[in-house]
Amino acid sequence: MKNPPKTPRSGDSQRSLFGEILDWMLAPLLFVWPISIALTHYFANNVAAFPYDQALREHVSAISRQVKFTGSKPVISLPGSARAVIRSDEIDVVYFHVLAGNGRMLAGDKDFPVSERGALEDVTPGDIYFRDDEVNGQELRVAYSYLNDAGLPRDQWVLVEVGETLEKRAQLANKIIASVIIPQFIIIPLAVLLVWFGLSKGLQPLTRLRETIEARQSADLSPISTRRVPEELEPLIGAFNAMLERMKRNVDAQQRFIADAAHQMRTPLAGLKTQAQLALRESDPRQLQNSLRQIAMGVDRASRLVNQLLTLARTEAGDQLHQRQEVLDLDLLLREVVEDWVMRAMDRRIDLGFETSGPALILGNAFLLREMANNLIDNALRYTQVEGQVTCRVVGHGDFAILEVEDNGVGITEEQAELVFERFYRVDDATTEGSGLGLAIVREIAEQHRAVASLGPNPKGKGSIARVIFPAWKEENSVPPVS
Repeated sequence: MKNPPKTPRSGDSQRSLFGEILDWMLAPLLFVWPISIALTHYFANNVAAFPYDQALREHVSAISRQVKFTGSKPVISLPGSARAVIRSDEIDVVYFHVLAGNGRMLAGDKDFPVSERGALEDVTPGDIYFRDDEVNGQELRVAYSYLNDAGLPRDQWVLVEVGETLEKRAQLANKIIASVIIPQFIIIPLAVLLVWFGLSKGLQPLTRLRETIEARQSADLSPISTRRVPEELEPLIGAFNAMLERMKRNVDAQQRFIADAAHQMRTPLAGLKTQAQLALRESDPRQLQNSLRQIAMGVDRASRLVNQLLTLARTEAGDQLHQRQEVLDLDLLLREVVEDWVMRAMDRRIDLGFETSGPALILGNAFLLREMANNLIDNALRYTQVEGQVTCRVVGHGDFAILEVEDNGVGITEEQAELVFERFYRVDDATTEGSGLGLAIVREIAEQHRAVASLGPNPKGKGSIARVIFPAWKEENSVPPVS
């Protein structure tokens, strides 16, 4: 059968995991690209400046070699060929001058801006330095050096400067930038395609998982195999399998409930129908009243059976309404339950007693534990003869709290003790009415409280004793007990 077409969700827009990963991979790339361009521009300018700075350094050195000191007076002899070499640049404009200590120009260009003489303590004669300047609105790169003679004061040192405009540097920097950026326009789209292809291949396990789930039958709640599943998907599949297991338990509990209800309700309903038919035929008021009394008793039995079936189904399914657990005193809870049964025990002429040994704290659900105690006491009263005794107690025993219901009734054999917790099982010699669900409910509630329930022969002799052993609540917990 074909799957129904998927309808878009209203409200929140659908998000693709593929698109999310692609976005998170490409967004940093788009963020880093402008930074890459800025860094490329910066380093390209530095790379382009280096050879031209070296050329300026050579010009300053060439001019410096032409400066001589005669009687502490600087003299420069710069032939025309040397000037021609300095000004031979066809792209940039080159300026130079040689200044004496008093600012008098010995040679060079008058429109070349004169630098201010700062502190000369940090300047070493003969070393070449660089600075940036401007002339006629054009930026200049200037190389300069100070020259001195022995005994010549610092303020009389000769300054040699050569500057040129930045056109060649800009052209070279642009070529470097273009050689780096232009390939990126090819590499980045190619990288996007490769990322898209890699994601498509990487997400194929998700596609296979989806196809596996879609191919399942609606009633198939078996676990999904983790074979050939990536490590990152194993926790997801584990959680999904745990959910399937919970669903399977709920479905099984519902199916058992339906089967149990169908099986158990036939007899009381048939009995009610028979009694109703007899009542319709009766004309004697006394016989009619007796039939109505039988119908009322049948309704009571059916009502109890339905309540027990509902309790068992709810307990097996782990009804969340009754799964909230808290710290409570099991001894106090059992005392309250016993008080509710005193009048019914007196009606049956059975001595119902309670023995206390002090508080016994456990972690549990009060509603379910009351249901457990009710079923244990009801079971004991049903299988105890007139003038018999039923004793309830809670005993603290180290790390455990033990709830006991002891009677001196019909008793139970070791073989029957293994079967009494099965649904609808009743001991062979039982002559009382019952559905056989009480102890099944006790077992389910005990398992939900990590407790162990048992029913066996009374070690004191006649009768039987039911025990439920709970793990005791540790005092180091800060949750206060419920009274």
